[in-house]
Amino acid sequence: MPGYPPGGADNHRFELGRRHMNLLRAAGTVSAFTLLSRITGLVREVLTTTLFGASGLTDAFMVAFRLPNMLRRLFAEGAFSQAFVPALARERAANGEAATRQLVDATATLLFWILLGVSALGVAAAPVLVWAIGSGLQGPSFEAAVVMTRWMFPYIACMSLVALSAGILNTWKRFALPAVTPVLLNLSVIAAGLLLVKPLERAGWPGIYALALGVMAGGVLQLAVQWPALRRLGMLPRVGMGWRRIRDAWSHSGVRHILRTMGPALLGVGVAQLSLLINTQIASHVAVGAVTWVSMADRLMEFPTALAGVALGVVLTPLLAAAKVQGDRAEDSAREFSGLIDWGLRLVLLLALPCAVALLVLRCPWWRCCSIRGRSALPTSTRLPGP
Repeated sequence: MPGYPPGGADNHRFELGRRHMNLLRAAGTVSAFTLLSRITGLVREVLTTTLFGASGLTDAFMVAFRLPNMLRRLFAEGAFSQAFVPALARERAANGEAATRQLVDATATLLFWILLGVSALGVAAAPVLVWAIGSGLQGPSFEAAVVMTRWMFPYIACMSLVALSAGILNTWKRFALPAVTPVLLNLSVIAAGLLLVKPLERAGWPGIYALALGVMAGGVLQLAVQWPALRRLGMLPRVGMGWRRIRDAWSHSGVRHILRTMGPALLGVGVAQLSLLINTQIASHVAVGAVTWVSMADRLMEFPTALAGVALGVVLTPLLAAAKVQGDRAEDSAREFSGLIDWGLRLVLLLALPCAVALLVLRCPWWRCCSIRGRSALPTSTRLPGP
């Protein structure tokens, strides 16, 4: 084979096959934990409709949670992760651990202070934000959405720091812990719904506020469980508290590169979030409970996305970034990069197409099985879509 010494082609194919098996094993681990997260997330949604039905207060919680959750997907797990993980992998491959440590500290410092300002602004501007995403909410529902938005908006700060921690762990090929931590959010909300609704109602507060408390507890828990793993790696972020440290973080070349890269990534991730924002705004004007229906449908749609796209993206992103740096020759680097992309695309198609067909064909049984519990999530006059 051209480009390889005698016997080198067989060795290359063996090494490529071994690497693909390792990638498949890592992707399987991430996919399994992500599936667990999606299942517990579905249980969370079913519990919500069981306790509160498709009511105005349920719509208020969905709108209030949509705001920080949308920002999390845009800036934390979305654009930030897509920019930070490749930059961190390249820095580690090219310049070693000490330079990587400096990049982590600079990124954490700037991220912390930006998040502090964004959280304060979100709490202050909660009425405007609720109106922007769900202006159809009226009276007590709108007021409850404003209160819960103020309670939950700092969740974006927790999740951005979780995304920073997960990026570090994924770069060091510690995939399991970042993949399992989202389960803690769902378990926290489930526990809050089971334990705190009645006490809050007896105290004169709407019981739905228990779910908002569960969201904040889940965000703190996700951040807390990753800290020991970072400490063991020697990569626990150190946040600078002085103006000079903030200025140094802003001028760090790696941080500037991350900020520049976030622009295109933000555009790509923002399209899906903008669509969901528009859907929520429209649903808030359709009928009481319509926002809940949209959220449940989105939850079902996320199952194949999590199993295929998210899991492979988590595993492949740091490896693709390292492949651009570590190749002995430009030809070797390009061949490895292309091979990883081809393998990932084939596996995504293999997994995603059957899931898409299953959701299309079995849409009504899925909806009836997962959405209708307790106080029915759909009014009796609403006809399920179907033939």
